[in-house]
Formats: sequence, C-alpha cells, structure tokens
Amino acid sequence: MQTEKKEILTTAVGRRKEAVAQVQLIRGTGEFIINNKSANVYLNNNYCSLLALKAPFNVLQNLEILTESNQIDTIVKVQGGGLIGQAEAIKLGVARALCQIELSGSETNGLIRKSFKDQGYLTIDARVKERRKYGLKKARKASQYHKR
Repeated sequence: MQTEKKEILTTAVGRRKEAVAQVQLIRGTGEFIINNKSANVYLNNNYCSLLALKAPFNVLQNLEILTESNQIDTIVKVQGGGLIGQAEAIKLGVARALCQIELSGSETNGLIRKSFKDQGYLTIDARVKERRKYGLKKARKASQYHKR
C-alpha cells in the first residue's frame, strides 16, 4: 500500500451476524483489499464469497452506468464472525457505498438503488444465533426425558 492520500469517494458500513465491515471506495486501479490483503488471499479463494463481493459491481456493469468500475479501489476493514458472514457484510457495505455515489452524482435518478433493491443487495439479513436458555444444553436442545 502506498502512503499517499487518494480521493475517498464514499464510505459505508455493512453488518451480518457478528461481522461488521467498513467499506471505502476510492479512485484507483480496481483493487479489492480486505484488511490489507487482496480479496482472493483473505477469503482463501472461496469462489462463492468472491462472487458475492463482486455482485454489486456486476449489476452496475450490466446497467452500463459505471464505465469506470475498474478505476475504483475498494478498501475494507472487517472484524468479527466467520468468513461467510464477513463476505455478506462486505457485500452489503459495497452496495450501500455505491448507492451513496449515485446520490452524489444524481444523474441516474435512483436507477442503481432500484436495481440493488430488486436484486436484494440492500436487504439486511437480521438472523443471528439464538441465545442459550438456562436448564437447556443449547438454545432449544433439552436433556432426554426420563419417564421414571
């Protein structure tokens, strides 16, 4: 990484389960950096997770709105949860950041946001692990019933 300051286009936050991702979009060469590592290295070349990260950019290319998608660097700081939860948090953060870029440009009249909503990229998945209750082994698992 270089120490020179680059123009920050926008920042956004994405959450999923215990994972929190802080996403910055800056002008650059099209790199995707997660916790100072490339996305392939950080996600252990997990194909499904990499597709989830690139999905919002693919929607923009299909709409032919973002012609300079390869000139945007994505820098992510993520913590908490597992790799799949982190990938989903990053996807939500990237989608939110791209919507903020659209709002600042405002020549597309909400087309990006509408397409992201239709694809489900702006939907927050609020499912979390259920807490353990006293008297039970897990959240709902009880010990075996004894008749006598």
